[in-house]
Amino acid sequence: MADDKGQRASIWHNRAFLLLWSGQTVNEMGSQITVLALPLVAVVLLDASALQVGLLAAAETSAYLLVALPAGAVVDRVAKRRLMIWCDVALFLVIGSVPLTHAAGALTIAQLYAVALASSVLSVFFAVAYQAYLPVVLEHHQLLDGNGKLATSRSVAQVAGPSTGAGLVTLVGAAGAMAADAVSFALSASTLTAIRSPEPLRPRTETGPRPTLRSQIREGLDHVVRDPILRNSVAFTGSANFFVIIVETLGPVFLIRTLHLRPGLVGLLLALGAVGGVAGGVAARHLAATFGSARISWISMTVLSLPGLLIPMAGSGWWVLLFGLGWISWTFSSTVAGISLTSYRQAACPPEMLGRVSAAARWITWGTLPLGGLAGGGLATALGVRTTLWIAVIGGCCAGLWLFFSPLRSLHDIPLGASGTEAGAVVEES
Repeated sequence: MADDKGQRASIWHNRAFLLLWSGQTVNEMGSQITVLALPLVAVVLLDASALQVGLLAAAETSAYLLVALPAGAVVDRVAKRRLMIWCDVALFLVIGSVPLTHAAGALTIAQLYAVALASSVLSVFFAVAYQAYLPVVLEHHQLLDGNGKLATSRSVAQVAGPSTGAGLVTLVGAAGAMAADAVSFALSASTLTAIRSPEPLRPRTETGPRPTLRSQIREGLDHVVRDPILRNSVAFTGSANFFVIIVETLGPVFLIRTLHLRPGLVGLLLALGAVGGVAGGVAARHLAATFGSARISWISMTVLSLPGLLIPMAGSGWWVLLFGLGWISWTFSSTVAGISLTSYRQAACPPEMLGRVSAAARWITWGTLPLGGLAGGGLATALGVRTTLWIAVIGGCCAGLWLFFSPLRSLHDIPLGASGTEAGAVVEES
């Protein structure tokens, strides 16, 4: 009977998920164009220094440290799809301001900081709502498959986005390329609007005063800290993100100013590195079935990520491909591990707490991004770009030890129970 139910609930016949998936694919494509275009606007058009590029990266991710926790509590109180639509509309306006002001000759580094900060805040609310909304349109047994498809789309965007962005930068300039990202947010809002499935709202059954935001934030953090899988997975992701953002921030500076590549070729090289993410998204389900979802999570991040050490070895001529090969290993490894870990959080967390638990996890895992951006800019100024890249790749490869020295090492599969209590019990007993 369970198999029959799973067959009837095929993910390919889920209209709400297909709309959500298609909108996010377009959204991710546009966002990856901006990942390339925004630092190029700063470096090429405004002649920004390595420190200024680091500050820009910090502004672009600072909201995860500043507002992720209250965002989770807010998401648990409101209709998630409606919130995502409004975030998309606001992002359309914010990102679209860059090509407009550039055309008017009024673009400044201060505006780029403001755009990066505003888009960071809006992206936080969207991302937290998105993670909490996915279990609304999918069954628990579909989460691994659904997250795998979303991760594959994200990785395809990481390949096609920079290469498309490179072409747009060549044709219309870095600022003009950001207009494509603005359009992608409008399309995402349209697909979300087309979803007709009602979003169930959890009725409030408790008596007395409504819980405060502070108490709900504390509940989310407590859930993450108590659950041994969540605790170690967020520690791993936070550590990895700290070092990866240094490479992402300094990558364009390294490729343009040290290796003297043209801006268009930078996008193509970054796209080559993202091929690993596509392969990881496609292979994740097979690898989890073959080796076990728990085992492959720590194997991928302690063994398969080691070629990331090739990144700072890149040189002139064909040696520049070492940068792309290093990116391939990192994107493949992180995608494989991330799909299983995200699916666990979505399935094991009580639905009424998913927003604040996701926000608590993101506060830790993405809150390290602005710190890494600042550290990267400061270290590059003091030690040089290539030396800083060495520090970043060594630290990034060591981040997987959080997963190795965790309950995941003694498990074959990550438990996808119906509640955090059940899943936690399985982990504690193993």
